[in-house]
Amino acid sequence: MADDIPGGSVDLANGPVVLGNGIEGEPVTVPTANPTGFHQAISEPGRMPPTDIRGMLFLPSGDAPWPVVVVVPGSFGVAPSHVAKADHLTDAGIACCVIDPFGTRGVTSTVANQAQYTFAASAWDVLAAATALAPRKDIDATRIGVQGHSRGGSAVLSAACMAQLLGPERAPALRAVYAAYPWSGMQFSRPDVGDTIVRSVIGERDEWCLPQQVQGHMHAMTLLGCDASFRLFAEAQHSFDRDTVLELIPDASVAPGAPTTYIREDGALVHPLTGEADPALSELEVMRYSVKSGHGRRGAHIGTSGDQARLFHEDMMAFWRAALETRQESASAA
Repeated sequence: MADDIPGGSVDLANGPVVLGNGIEGEPVTVPTANPTGFHQAISEPGRMPPTDIRGMLFLPSGDAPWPVVVVVPGSFGVAPSHVAKADHLTDAGIACCVIDPFGTRGVTSTVANQAQYTFAASAWDVLAAATALAPRKDIDATRIGVQGHSRGGSAVLSAACMAQLLGPERAPALRAVYAAYPWSGMQFSRPDVGDTIVRSVIGERDEWCLPQQVQGHMHAMTLLGCDASFRLFAEAQHSFDRDTVLELIPDASVAPGAPTTYIREDGALVHPLTGEADPALSELEVMRYSVKSGHGRRGAHIGTSGDQARLFHEDMMAFWRAALETRQESASAA
């Protein structure tokens, strides 16, 4: 399967990963869970089956404690492009923890089937990773950021809302969220992220996720008084930061035009047809509705062209330097 993944894949179980800048990663284990849905995660957390996922923590040179960014991959799993984010971040004095949500769950890809584990579990992984990192003496618990790509982008946006609903006793505070080409087809009806700074970016030609849905998602946050911003990249396709050639993924199961499914504050999903929340309504049922209603199809492009990857990373690093108030920037400002 790895040979079918654009850019290859990275197995975090095969020992430490060394970045291009020479920094060696530290393997970490993240205790997390497999909730059946958002309702169980928020309203019945004691019923969630526990599990662990792997991560790789990269610490910059200099004096600790450091701010940290948790990088969450999308449907292809951990790719070299995700690990490469750690090069950019550690060079700026920011620690980076790349997590692998797939390996211990026995998943290789969710491209053809997103229902192998829930989006609620993806969001819980984000909070679990932040929880695992916060007590470390070499990490600044007041400056924890999360960055997700595609399905991971959906996860970090949901996690920011969940953190507010769960409260500080059950979830760590997230300083900032960077959602790269996220799927906003399932979002909280009241997307209050509190003081968390949020930015979403997506290409105008994305065939996997709907740019208008992401745009509306961010606008809803701003109407609640949250610090949320949005950027649309001209002519860019999905995963335009990967720096791999543009190619068609024929088995990709996508439904970008499907109606938005909203999540109530208790985690119950609201069916697009009835407008009513139902704690028993599952993510799988909503996905089946999206396909049967005629919105689902197979095949979508992925990759980059021109200087799109460079522009992405410039935007990414400008966001993280400002949001995490890195020491280098503070020193230059002084």
